[in-house]
Amino acid sequence: MVPTKPYLLRAMYEWCVDQGFTPYLTVQVDQHTRVPSAYVREGQIVLNVGPEATHQFMIDNKQVSFQARFNGVVHQIVMPVDNVMAIYARENGQGMAFEIPEELKNMPIEAVPDSAKADTEPPDECPPPPPPRGSHLKVIK
Repeated sequence: MVPTKPYLLRAMYEWCVDQGFTPYLTVQVDQHTRVPSAYVREGQIVLNVGPEATHQFMIDNKQVSFQARFNGVVHQIVMPVDNVMAIYARENGQGMAFEIPEELKNMPIEAVPDSAKADTEPPDECPPPPPPRGSHLKVIK
């Protein structure tokens, strides 16, 4: 029997998009998860999976996959549905959290092989924000 989790993920994703919210996934990283390693923190990664941030987004009954840019480089992202810990709307935090299998919870961070993750170096520092510009509109009296 197919678990309900992929159906719930698809429903929450669709709800977020229909409401104009940005859907985010929190994912437990393991040897079956392909994500940029530079963005993994404490064995987890948080991903913006909104339509503007992804290409070829798909949630099937076994995995979530899509293409996304990290630091300007396109990566193919793949993760088992079992590894998804939560899906929620960035704007208000509404969403769903899921239980993950015990073997994923107890996996030490060091056990995640580098070959399971895409090669991406984190940016040394974020570029400073551009200086504020004045309006291009002019007041006409």
